[in-house]
Amino acid sequence: MNITVLFGGPSAEREVSLVSGQSVIDGLRSMGHTVFGSDVSPSDLSGLDHPADVIFPVLHGQFGESGELQELLEQRGIPFVGSGSAASRLGMNKVDTKRAWAAAKLPTPAYRVVKRGEVIPATPGACVVKAISSGSSIDVILCKAAAEQPAQPQAAIGQLLKRHEEVLVEQFIDGVELTVGLLEERPLPPIRIVPKREFFDYEAKYKASDTEHRFDTGLPDSVVAHCQELARRANEVVGARDLARVDIMLDKQHNPFLLEINTLPGFTPKSLLPEAAKHIGIEFGALVDLLVRRAHQRKRAAA
Repeated sequence: MNITVLFGGPSAEREVSLVSGQSVIDGLRSMGHTVFGSDVSPSDLSGLDHPADVIFPVLHGQFGESGELQELLEQRGIPFVGSGSAASRLGMNKVDTKRAWAAAKLPTPAYRVVKRGEVIPATPGACVVKAISSGSSIDVILCKAAAEQPAQPQAAIGQLLKRHEEVLVEQFIDGVELTVGLLEERPLPPIRIVPKREFFDYEAKYKASDTEHRFDTGLPDSVVAHCQELARRANEVVGARDLARVDIMLDKQHNPFLLEINTLPGFTPKSLLPEAAKHIGIEFGALVDLLVRRAHQRKRAAA
């Protein structure tokens, strides 16, 4: 097939997208596809005009993952890999996603939203301060010492409000971190994230070489199965398709809490979803081939 791979974009995650895009291009070419790559942005959509059977967007963050690009592709009637615009828009907004999960009675940490111009509240207990619509752990600040240093969360909130209109202040769950990839809406084996630094931030995800990804989670099989089912249901509530990744924290009693969903996970050499697919025997080339063929079949079925 003729495949257009879109990468780059205007978001803070551009650097990751450039690496993901090249990896996808190489994988698709290894499977015999003819591939055209395009660095796309709101001001340069020329890549969409190149003849293609399927488009594979590999843009992370705003514009590429938040529904705008998907809406453009839907309007043009071009089949593409990944979630549609509605699911992408929902999944990108951490607060809207948490509200959808709570409405479906799925567990997620307690939270509040603080807007710019409001009095910054005191926050008892450990918390995590996050930008509402950023991925790759960009603009995420962990405040574990909040009980001993009550000004710590207030300073973190003030810091992020300089760059964002509103921020999410979320209860910190102290325990095991799992991530569950979803392929064709089915959960892959969970990966336990064990960063050598205190928090699995952008540096730990994409630049550090010491973060451990463990398929041997050290958890009971029943807990692992429960987390996989929880990820499947979380994905279903959002309406994501083809591929996604759900991040989960477990407390000391192994109670799981949904953190967020990534409707367009990374495809860098360090990325988690390709690693989980490989664990069940799906090599990278076969993975991207499967995804473009599914998108193409979806278009044919709708015709």
